Amino acid sequence: MQWYRTPRPDLPRRRARRLRTAVLALAAAGGLLLTACSAGGSDGGRATGGSHHNGFPAPPPAAPTSGDRSGEDGYASASPSRDHLSTFALDVDTASYEYARRTLAGGGRPDPATIRPEEFVNSFRQDYERPDGNGFTVTVDGARTDRKNWSLVRVGLATRPAAAAGERPPAALTFVVDISGSMAEPGRLDLAQKSLDTMTNRLRDDDSVALVTFSERAETVLPMTRLGGHRGEIHAAVDSLEPAYSTNLGAGVETGYATAVEGRRPHATNRVVLISDALANDGDTDPDSILERISTARRAYGITLFGVGVGSDYGDALMERLADKGDGHTAYVSAEDDARKVFCDQLPQNIDLTARDAKAQVAFDPETVTDFRLVGYDDRRVADDDFRDDRVDGGEVGPGHTVTALYAVRTRPGAEGHLATATVRWLDPDTRAPHERSGEMETTALRDSVWEASPRFQVTAVAAYFADALRLGDDRWSALPGDPGLGELKDRAEELAKRTEDRDVRRLADAIGEADRAGLR
Repeated sequence: MQWYRTPRPDLPRRRARRLRTAVLALAAAGGLLLTACSAGGSDGGRATGGSHHNGFPAPPPAAPTSGDRSGEDGYASASPSRDHLSTFALDVDTASYEYARRTLAGGGRPDPATIRPEEFVNSFRQDYERPDGNGFTVTVDGARTDRKNWSLVRVGLATRPAAAAGERPPAALTFVVDISGSMAEPGRLDLAQKSLDTMTNRLRDDDSVALVTFSERAETVLPMTRLGGHRGEIHAAVDSLEPAYSTNLGAGVETGYATAVEGRRPHATNRVVLISDALANDGDTDPDSILERISTARRAYGITLFGVGVGSDYGDALMERLADKGDGHTAYVSAEDDARKVFCDQLPQNIDLTARDAKAQVAFDPETVTDFRLVGYDDRRVADDDFRDDRVDGGEVGPGHTVTALYAVRTRPGAEGHLATATVRWLDPDTRAPHERSGEMETTALRDSVWEASPRFQVTAVAAYFADALRLGDDRWSALPGDPGLGELKDRAEELAKRTEDRDVRRLADAIGEADRAGLR
């Protein structure tokens, strides 16, 4: 867990700091002009393209740091000039939540090491406005918890709606399918085949697919093939798959990317779709070696990875690392409903791109904020100085996605004014030109209670509290402020399921109930 404490400037230094902030704001504005920053409005907080009305930069340019130091009360504090910043790469993975839900449904207890709170939060629909074109809108809102001076602040980023089927660029997809012995378990290879058949039916005639399988060795079953006039051939190749022996994931990745490179199509979305339980036990099992193969293909050819996890025993950590290295994301499917959601309902957002190397930076105002903690994104943190370094890897995001970052924030007693500014930076997927957009929030915009905020904000809070509860077997984490306990959390989720009429929220309530009955808290 990382808490950050923002130092309160001494009163005699405020005038000098204001002058310095104004200078930094001018520098930030100049930097935005150079990077073709966009501007516009957003929901919940003003969205801008440069510095803000109070002179607080969005975010300020890099400043020298003097190293980390430990703050009082056990909080971790960064150096005084930098510890008001929080920077991370965007992430749209959801596999951690779905895997935890399946584990609970089977009567098990999720391993705290597999719980990534951002993937719980990002599993649910949000109420953010969306942009007209590529890029993001920025929403910043929040509400107070029942713990004195503590609030939850939500930073929401949304991409444009998914285009109609005929409006997106063509796709060139290489399916890399695990056919090892472990995939014989019901809900693994059979589900993968149904998923691929479903996806094949939904793709357009001008899309292309290739099929690679791997067990103790890898094989290209079908080279890159246009869908038009060849759907029967593709279905036959998928239906012929049978489980074999061990899992040489390294060979599968190497052959899969080689096939994708060979069949690469200019002006198309080129992506590898890896379907596996990610339990590598043969050949090259060194994750770093496998990851390097993916990274090379990504850098040289821009081929991204979509990882789909299956199976009750699932190599969650490896699949997540593979997707991160391959500029992609992960999902987990355990039933036909999940497969239909991933391969049908979410097909455009899983194969198209609206932003590359997207990063977010949130600047908390030390005049009003004393401490903050980002919930999750533990392996997606980016050095503050690297926010505008486009050589540093960010996240790839498709249309129809939302990305939510939730913060626990402690405000100064009685403080009023500017609370935080959130900025997202991304590269255009075609031109690689950088763009930025910002949104900000005042303390007066905080709702009086988390449970009086909008229904979607409450769902976000419930998902975060649930993930936090499941991680409490790990001594690195302590409870979020305002944690109501699983019993009350279940009641909140059930009420929200009725209000939103959202089946996903209903499933969240069921999962919390299973955790509560299992006595996890």
